[in-house]
Amino acid sequence: MDDEFEDVYSPETDKVLERVAERLAVRFIGHFSTETIKRYLRESYVALYRTARVKSHLHVLAERFATDRLTALAQAQGYIPKAVPEVLFVCTHNAGRSQMAAALLNYHARGRVHIRTAGSEPASDIEPTVVEALAEIGLDASAEFPKPLTDDVIRAADVIVTMGCGDACPIHPGKRYLDWTLPDPHGQALDEVRAIRDQVDTHVRGLLYELTLSTAH
Repeated sequence: MDDEFEDVYSPETDKVLERVAERLAVRFIGHFSTETIKRYLRESYVALYRTARVKSHLHVLAERFATDRLTALAQAQGYIPKAVPEVLFVCTHNAGRSQMAAALLNYHARGRVHIRTAGSEPASDIEPTVVEALAEIGLDASAEFPKPLTDDVIRAADVIVTMGCGDACPIHPGKRYLDWTLPDPHGQALDEVRAIRDQVDTHVRGLLYELTLSTAH
């Protein structure tokens, strides 16, 4: 096993991830080798381990993260067609603005857009006030988790929306980049987070209108 993983893995963890890799190998059969799948899964596990506050059952989140990354890679390489536009929301911690934008766009789009999120410096958890502010309008973000920004999801995106993460997002030709200037909900009271949520919603509705208009032609 590579040295960089030795301080993270235990023999039991390795067994669990082997079983996860077997499932992913079936899912991505014909697209990626077993070695590629194992590498993505291990990288995803380690990336989440470094910021996770609770380490138990981390393999479940690692499987979700690796699946999304492998799907993005398959899309970028043309193995899996894109049925709808791909939008990537990026903020610093992937714990506030990007999560709100994803939840709101997913609600309004109703399957017409696929959404991913990432953070340039991901936090350990989503801001509790963000989860609460979304729950107030019927959106459940309790199962979401901060994820690091990776090249595969950038390459798969059609539109990349940044929110306060500076130059952390690499520029790829052919991508549409938007930068939304929005307050950071970190440390803010619930009333302030509600106001940010409503600002995000206005931006999201505008983006959805543009995407819907462009795909209609």
